[in-house]
Amino acid sequence: MYALIDCNNFYASCERIFNPHLERKPIVVLSNNDGCVVARSNEAKALGIPAGIAAFKIRHLIESGEVYAYSSNYSLYGDISRRVMETITRFSPEIEVYSIDEAFLKLSGFEHLDLTEYGRAMRATVKKWVGMPISVGIGETKTIAKIAQRIAKKSTKANGVLNLAGSPYLEYALALTGVGDIWGVGRSYAGFLKKNGVETALDLRNAETGWVKKHMGIVGVRIVEELRGVSCLTLETCPSPKKGITVSRSFGKLVDSFDGMQEAVATYATRAGEKLRRERLAAGALMIFVMTNRFRDEPQYSNSTALELPVPTACTPELIQYALICLDRIYRKGYRFYKAGIILDSLVPWGRIQTDLFDTRNRDRDKRLMSALDEVNARHGAGALTFAVTGIQRPWKTKFNHRSPRCTTRWEELAEVKV
Repeated sequence: MYALIDCNNFYASCERIFNPHLERKPIVVLSNNDGCVVARSNEAKALGIPAGIAAFKIRHLIESGEVYAYSSNYSLYGDISRRVMETITRFSPEIEVYSIDEAFLKLSGFEHLDLTEYGRAMRATVKKWVGMPISVGIGETKTIAKIAQRIAKKSTKANGVLNLAGSPYLEYALALTGVGDIWGVGRSYAGFLKKNGVETALDLRNAETGWVKKHMGIVGVRIVEELRGVSCLTLETCPSPKKGITVSRSFGKLVDSFDGMQEAVATYATRAGEKLRRERLAAGALMIFVMTNRFRDEPQYSNSTALELPVPTACTPELIQYALICLDRIYRKGYRFYKAGIILDSLVPWGRIQTDLFDTRNRDRDKRLMSALDEVNARHGAGALTFAVTGIQRPWKTKFNHRSPRCTTRWEELAEVKV
């Protein structure tokens, strides 16, 4: 027995938590540098604003106050997600955080309860404690729970909670679900299935198993079995170790100097090091890439280079050192760069680092230094202590001109109550 909890219009709902006047108002959240729309409230969708549209195309709606636009506020969104996940763990000890706004709960052993009411209790608690509206789908498999959640989100009758476990309405729900909306069925498979007369989840459930295996393999068979109520996808309570870490953003202002690129690459290496240490990992390889803006009528250039590190590391000064060596290899004068990034690969746990006989670096000292650095930045805010090479002014920094306050993670941006 599984429940899927999904936060409704997550980014837009996060913006509403500390701005109650935004309830029932159209909201859009913009990408880095406020370039295009990446998230919309239901009210914005009703206005016909499509996902991915360039922000300048709806500038008249924003400037007139008809639509409220906000820059991406990743600190706020990440912290609200953490609070939601902590809240729902009170309803089941077995939880799989599937994405920033979704989680599966295992409800085995809860069958003696009215699971619909239990779902409503989850919904009311998360709304009261965090301020986030959620929808809850319950089913005997993860795939059915996903379908139930999707219907619960849209159905006024369900009012945010739908339990399809042993429900007489299960076949009706499957018939309402297009084959392309089934969890695990990609676009290419959806097109193939429709060409062969399989239009809905009910059609796929009733398809002959041998035919499905022939054309979709064992993955397709698992989807069919899940639709039939046979659980094939277990709860992943321990997330898989990261295979790579990427830090990359487009610049707020085009960079045409080596010094500017050094600052940006060093800043991204610093951020990558923080992520490594948070996961208790070390990187054995590093790649840097740079690119110009292909949409501009000017000389174009892009390149990348990789470097295998002599000893896997999570030490920021060492990562910066190797990143700048890579940058020196690929930087070219005469171009205005639009984006750069760093990719850390060959990740290994801290406890399994293969040392080098000829390594002279004091790695115990590095570890203590990074621990102290992270502790200071955790206590006094990100960037309280940083490295000189990352710069001070940073004119290339990504633009967030419409970002709301980071009320839950920055002391200086705490919400104020005015009497």
